[in-house]
Amino acid sequence: MSDALPRPGTRPLGCFASLALTALLVAGSSAVGVLVGLRWAALQEGRRSEAAAPALPDRGKDAEARAPTSSPATRPTPTAVVPRGDLAAWERTTVEIFRRAAPSVVFITRLTSRWDPFRRNVFEIPAGTGSGIVWDRQGHVVTNFHVIQGASGARVTLEDGSTWPARLVGGHPDKDLAVLRIEAPAERLHPIAIGSSKDLVVGQAVFAVGNPFGLDHTLSTGVVSGLDREIRSVGGRPIYGAIQTDAAINPGNSGGPLLDSAGRLIGINTMIYSPSGASAGVGFAIPVDTVRRVVDQLIRYGRVVRPVLGVRLDTGHLAARLGVRGVVVVGVVPGGPAAKAGVRPAGLDPRTGRIFLGDVIVGLAGKPVDGYEALMRVLDELQPGQRVDLELERDGERRKVEVTLAAAPDR
Repeated sequence: MSDALPRPGTRPLGCFASLALTALLVAGSSAVGVLVGLRWAALQEGRRSEAAAPALPDRGKDAEARAPTSSPATRPTPTAVVPRGDLAAWERTTVEIFRRAAPSVVFITRLTSRWDPFRRNVFEIPAGTGSGIVWDRQGHVVTNFHVIQGASGARVTLEDGSTWPARLVGGHPDKDLAVLRIEAPAERLHPIAIGSSKDLVVGQAVFAVGNPFGLDHTLSTGVVSGLDREIRSVGGRPIYGAIQTDAAINPGNSGGPLLDSAGRLIGINTMIYSPSGASAGVGFAIPVDTVRRVVDQLIRYGRVVRPVLGVRLDTGHLAARLGVRGVVVVGVVPGGPAAKAGVRPAGLDPRTGRIFLGDVIVGLAGKPVDGYEALMRVLDELQPGQRVDLELERDGERRKVEVTLAAAPDR
């Protein structure tokens, strides 16, 4: 068999393929050559530009020394500080009052017991804070009863930062007062200076020190806004003679001192009137004359021993019904002070069934009494064993008898 020959005027297919491949290779080589040439030219141009460019300034450590300086006319003038000078007299007084009182103010942490079911153990955790004052060098600390109410324990932190466990000596919820005791060395204790509240006047300056919101030793200032206010204690009974002030008293201030401009204690901050719970400019303090009487008894007896007349009294309903002023005696305790003085109670006529009056109390210890609250207020200022005049009205006639006040029995 003979091989097939191509026809004249035609070329094999493989020949065309070879020619195309050769053309592509040549074109590619040319393009690469062009690119390499361009890159080389750019590099050369960059080197020439860099050589021709001026040298940049050195930014090294001595740049500040070579920096241009401003002229005296444009140099900034330092801000001048004006000398303070002496504090005003009233400022020096405020500073001195705080300086002397601060060591007497303590921070009280109320503790409560919790049961750990996993470790089967009882432990104490903080449940609230308040303020208090160092009363004497025996370690007695005075605060509000509501500061430690319901607590399983308490800790007292002194101004020097030392913290001491405290035990309850006694409390009197009717006056919202309590006494704690710590076993701190006498040299660490700084008793507060005790003043008087009977001679206060509206408008005089006052200073409140305490630990509001946990911010220890905070001072606020104000004036006596009102006197002889009546507030309710945590026990629900009235506290008479409370001091009203506009000095800021906030949560945490309770139990702290209210001071006069001589730095003396004139009251124990106890409560505020406020819709928000924060100070609204109406705060109240228990007068120091009341505090002193209550604290002395709590330290001596562990409780307050109240004076009594040995009578049962109408709280006002019967007096209003019968149209009399004073306190109607409705019963006499046998062997009590009133019975020994011959006081006669009201009674019921067995023939007519009508109430007949006995004695009506119209005065005690030289002070007029026009109702039950007034009598309680006078008794609040007296002590068991004290001999006082009791003024009575019977059948339209008044007379005075002397009675020796007795101590109220334990509740």
